[in-house]
Amino acid sequence: MSVIFRRPFLTAMLLGASASALFAGAAIAEPAPPFPDLLRQAQATAPRLSEARAEIARAEGLARQARALPNPTLGVEVENFAGSGPFKGTGLSETTASIEQTLELGGKRSARVAVGRADVVAARARAAQIQGEYAFDLAASYAEAEASDRRLQLATESVGFAQEDARVAGALVEAGREADLRRVQALAALQAARAALEEARAARATAFSNLTALVGAPAPITSIPVSLLARAGQAFAGASPDPLASPAYLAAQAQREAAARRVRMERLRAVPDVTVSVGARRFEGDDATALVAGVSIPFPIFDRNRGNISAARAELSAAEARLNAARLDAEAAVRSGSARLSAAEARLAASQEGERTAEEAYRLTRLGYEG
Repeated sequence: MSVIFRRPFLTAMLLGASASALFAGAAIAEPAPPFPDLLRQAQATAPRLSEARAEIARAEGLARQARALPNPTLGVEVENFAGSGPFKGTGLSETTASIEQTLELGGKRSARVAVGRADVVAARARAAQIQGEYAFDLAASYAEAEASDRRLQLATESVGFAQEDARVAGALVEAGREADLRRVQALAALQAARAALEEARAARATAFSNLTALVGAPAPITSIPVSLLARAGQAFAGASPDPLASPAYLAAQAQREAAARRVRMERLRAVPDVTVSVGARRFEGDDATALVAGVSIPFPIFDRNRGNISAARAELSAAEARLNAARLDAEAAVRSGSARLSAAEARLAASQEGERTAEEAYRLTRLGYEG
């Protein structure tokens, strides 16, 4: 007996544990706050925004490093401290202590600092673009979750109406006032309404899962208590956006400026740097000390930084192309957005009128069935 009931008992334990986990997950679920509050909350939890802040911190670190001067070089050199004949031992050794410093010529440091600052501006502009795109995606996901919740409610009501229609159709058939085909059609409509209800439930679960993942919330969002769709028409009333003020265009403009400064920096890197040195030399044999100094400069025969200059110019060309594309995209987005807004307002008015007509038609049909 124990062997026979062991597997069902284990299955029951697993099912109980799964149910407990589901109840625990439902207990920590929470409704979504109003959209402005949710957007502020997402600033600290959304992975996309965290990545943008990290890129700004990276650019700021590189900009601080660009201000650094080359480090000096300390050197100690000992000559003639061991050998044969008179050079045996350290009596005739010569010790030289020196310090060397590389001097950047041609304005290399100022150009490097300008590139670092331009990269910081570009990173911040890119973060502003990501912030705007994220706000748009969050609003769309929020509205989709709210709409899916409403569609589920409508699907639930449709099932109730279909059940009532099936009951009325059955009564009419039993009374001999309708053919049996009318009852079959009502039952088919009921099955279709139930299938639509299950589809609406799945769509609602998907929409709320996407919203939770987009926000990065620790607990799953399960409801939308404050409507965003009710205020959607007010947000765009009288709006006339400037294409050249769009975050995408400003980000492309900042990247183009950074690329132009990088071309100048690469050109200045071709200028040779001068290294100066000064030190003291100790002559043990004569018990004397003398100062030493020197200057060295590279002879630019093999490396003139032409490859980096060409790469920087190509990067500038690409940045200018992206800037032009961003301008065209922004202008097209403004035109298409205005057209879509007008079309959406027209569809909304038509849908509201259709809703009123359908409610009146249903009311009249319901009166006829009840009669």
